[in-house]
Amino acid sequence: MTESVILFVFLVLGGGMLAQWAAWRFRLPAIVLLFSLGLLLGPGLQIMHPSEVAGSAFHQMVSLAVALIVFEGGLALDFRQLKEAGEGVLRLTLVALPINLILGSIAAHYVGRMGWGPAFLFGAIIVVTGPTVVLPLLRHAKLKPRIAAFLRWEAILNDPVGAILATLVLEVLLMQPGEGSGTFFVSIIPHMLMSATLMIALGIGAAWFVRWLCIRDLMPDLLKMPILLSLALILYVIGTLTMDGAGLIASTVFGMALVNLRIPGMAEIQRMKEALVVLIVSILFIMLTADLTRSELAGLSWSIGALTLAVLFVVRPLGIWLATIGSSLSRAERLFMGWIAPRGIVAAAVAGAAGIRLQDAGYPGASQVMPAVFAVIASTMILHGFSLIPLGRRLHLTLSNQPALAIVGANDWSTQLAMAVHAVGTPVLLVDSSLGDLRPAELAGVPVLCAEVLSEEGTENLEERPADYLISATPDAIYNGLVCAHLAPHFGRQRVYQVSPGIARLDQYRGFSREARGKVLGQPAWNFTVLEALVSQGWHFVAIEVTEANQDYLLSESSHFLLFLVLQKDAAITIVSAEDEPQPTLTPGYVAIGLVAPEQIAKPASGNAA
Repeated sequence: MTESVILFVFLVLGGGMLAQWAAWRFRLPAIVLLFSLGLLLGPGLQIMHPSEVAGSAFHQMVSLAVALIVFEGGLALDFRQLKEAGEGVLRLTLVALPINLILGSIAAHYVGRMGWGPAFLFGAIIVVTGPTVVLPLLRHAKLKPRIAAFLRWEAILNDPVGAILATLVLEVLLMQPGEGSGTFFVSIIPHMLMSATLMIALGIGAAWFVRWLCIRDLMPDLLKMPILLSLALILYVIGTLTMDGAGLIASTVFGMALVNLRIPGMAEIQRMKEALVVLIVSILFIMLTADLTRSELAGLSWSIGALTLAVLFVVRPLGIWLATIGSSLSRAERLFMGWIAPRGIVAAAVAGAAGIRLQDAGYPGASQVMPAVFAVIASTMILHGFSLIPLGRRLHLTLSNQPALAIVGANDWSTQLAMAVHAVGTPVLLVDSSLGDLRPAELAGVPVLCAEVLSEEGTENLEERPADYLISATPDAIYNGLVCAHLAPHFGRQRVYQVSPGIARLDQYRGFSREARGKVLGQPAWNFTVLEALVSQGWHFVAIEVTEANQDYLLSESSHFLLFLVLQKDAAITIVSAEDEPQPTLTPGYVAIGLVAPEQIAKPASGNAA
């Protein structure tokens, strides 16, 4: 095994996954950690320089990886999201893009001191807001669905459009003397339009072919993911052969068509591809950043620094403000979109290839394009990565940052549990397909959702009102297992719980695959029938603030207190389960929620009601 392979496995794969885990654990932007690791391994310690090892194949592999990323991004573009965000998406992708091109080019010429040729190339490259950066940031931010849709659609649609725009500018700049406007309008523009149209048709056609195979049961589940990934790469290669940037259109349209054609089994495939893309993004960011040289970083100048500031604080905000005049976007949404615009891998890849071609053509200032684009990428990743969540909260564009609980199944005891959680200020959502069963909770001010969570629409409605933990509390144990299995990929398998089917069936229950059920809520004996009986006898859910005086008493059998939840305000929700080790502890300041016997309700468990 060569030294380069060892370095790749330990430093890139190991370091990338460690950075992703640290970002998840400490709620940090993963992209910033990956970017920093690449700088350390490359220009910092000079341990690795990928393009020297892989040669020309390095940039080709990067291009193929980007194709998979935009394909997976296309799978996130469901047209149903456009019901509320459609106008804003159109303005951000059709109106803001040319405005940002013009403003960016002017800034590059007058502030960055570039010639008009390199300035227009720079302006074309920075109009993209890459999905490689935006999508990972959205996974960690609890933005409201509308503003999240704006960022997602802009990033994914502008990526291929921006790449083609940069190609168009480059082709114009490289035209031979004497070719003039005739070549531009007769040759270049028609070729680009035909290539883009062909790639859109191929992407949709490939998706229809996949649908045709699936509905006729001609594609086994084992082959779905390999076939889809292969088709995305094939479409990208075909598109790239016709025109630079067209391959990205084909891959994106293919993903969009797949998700909007409602092909059976796509939900499972999409989750697997999301995991694959996390790995690809981690590798790409480390490798591309490590490929930078100290001489390239030394090319950063005061003029490039001033240009970066102009892009951050003038070009993007002004472009979004102009593009959204008279739109339905609120002032907060316009301000947020004007600031959040991180650039990613596509901008870096296009800048590297196009800048070199422009340098070879002898354009003055062409050598500044790559350092200037790198400065914008670095600054937007760091500043926007760390400011997205705080700014969203300040502008009231995020959902609650507190851990939230979803309870599926509205009945006497689950409604009481939801009311108790709601009363202490912890976000809770009660879900049921019967509006009548939800009525008592709704009258008490508890947020409710009338939907069948196993349906596609129900799952989407639940995702728009995100929760962190789930309890399935219906009388049907099999249905509870289906709910937990269906939603486990969304919540995390360790955060889905269901009512125990009872002691008599517990061994059989535990024999079920962990993939097909949730964890037991509370103790094995607390099945649905027992809980219903206790509530009918006068037992009631209460929230009790834990103190030094009552913390031991609450866990004793003499307290007649059945502990279900332990809440750490603004921090975490602990759901009690016999399957968890160790069992939760009660610390002063926490809030314990559980069932209290009738004789204890007046003075619950010798403690103070929260």
